[in-house]
Amino acid sequence: MNSLAAALPLSYFSEFPQKFYESFIEKNRYKYIVNGLGNTLMITFFAIIIGIVLGTIIALVKTGHANNPNKLRISNAICTVYLTVIRGTPIVVQLMIMWYIVFQSPNLDRILAAILAFGINSGAYVAEIIRSGIQSVDKGQTEAGRSLGLSQHDTMVKIVFPQALKNVLPAIGNEFIALVKETSVAGYIAIPDLTKGGDTIRSITYDPFTPLIAVAAIYLLIVMGLTTLLGKLERRLHRSDYR
Repeated sequence: MNSLAAALPLSYFSEFPQKFYESFIEKNRYKYIVNGLGNTLMITFFAIIIGIVLGTIIALVKTGHANNPNKLRISNAICTVYLTVIRGTPIVVQLMIMWYIVFQSPNLDRILAAILAFGINSGAYVAEIIRSGIQSVDKGQTEAGRSLGLSQHDTMVKIVFPQALKNVLPAIGNEFIALVKETSVAGYIAIPDLTKGGDTIRSITYDPFTPLIAVAAIYLLIVMGLTTLLGKLERRLHRSDYR
């Protein structure tokens, strides 16, 4: 058995050109990967936008209520329920609820359902990240802004929020990287995303190794690219602190 297990990798690599041809070249099966990658990037991009907008609004509502408990009571209660439900249930379940219950009609776009599901899910985590960043800014900054005659809104937008964004940028970046990988479950509602594309090739060729390793490598390259961009942005923001 041990000799057989040791021989399997060698036998596979000797057949790799044929496996590669069958998985990607024959009948243009690479298009499953290309089209799936396009859907994955589309879902991720628009979900990130929704997550940023929704997360920022919720963070400002929660912070405003914390600073003045007599204001935004109803809005704060709605945000609290939203955060509890979204953070307390799996993204796969939220995705299926969005498609099978909220959308219902098969004539609607599955990708739109996925964008909304992933965007709403991401917004809950972005909200908590931004809220913690706002709370990390020294209260003296707010007092200084108010003493200069700025309104509470202007103080938040012009003084507190930019400093909070610098503090939480790494955490937000990690959330977006996690979102890219979370979209791999979009196949649960029959979206031909990147992961689904690799699995489709596997079901045709009966070779799981080649297409799934290719899918993993593409995800890895995307994450490495995002990590590099975020690192450059962090360094640029860090340098601006000393100018």
